[in-house]
Amino acid sequence: DQFIAKQLSARSLTPSAPADRRTLIRRATYDLTGLPPTSEEVEQFLDDHSEGAFAKVVDRLLESPQYGVKWGRHWLDVVRYADTAGENTDRPLPHAWRYRNWVIDAVNCDLPYDRFVQLQIAGDILQQSGAATDAELGVVATGYLAIARRFGHDIDKDIHLMHEDVIDNLGKNFLGLSIGCARCHDHKFDPVTAEDYYAL
Repeated sequence: DQFIAKQLSARSLTPSAPADRRTLIRRATYDLTGLPPTSEEVEQFLDDHSEGAFAKVVDRLLESPQYGVKWGRHWLDVVRYADTAGENTDRPLPHAWRYRNWVIDAVNCDLPYDRFVQLQIAGDILQQSGAATDAELGVVATGYLAIARRFGHDIDKDIHLMHEDVIDNLGKNFLGLSIGCARCHDHKFDPVTAEDYYAL
């Protein structure tokens, strides 16, 4: 706020007036759930003049199942979630919704990010070893791998393309790196070797 105030002052601008309470609950509800507040929620907030009234609104929104839907959707966009295979036939993937719901539940349960990553990449292995509980649904979390893009009509013949796509997506999502070039040679600028690539 101080940085912004300094820049506004340097440009002879004044900040906007603080939002009124009706605008405040509307902004918070859209930001946290993606939905507008109900008229009852607005009236309840307008009638609550206690010091922690807005904090109560925020806590209620964070506890809403819709919070996980709104923010889980961002992750699902990153991993290119779809209910279909993404090939020419674009056939349905009838169990993809399980992974989608797992992501939403993970957000709503405040699953730590490191665990969120581990379960998506190796949840089936963690579950077999007893390192993932039924509550974490390790096998369902690996739906991240199962929703990979399909290529062509002969899955067995073109499965290497699917593997390459998953590895490329994994590098970008979890490492912030484009690692596809390590398929042919050691990465020139980052410590990713072709051996690492094929280990994935």
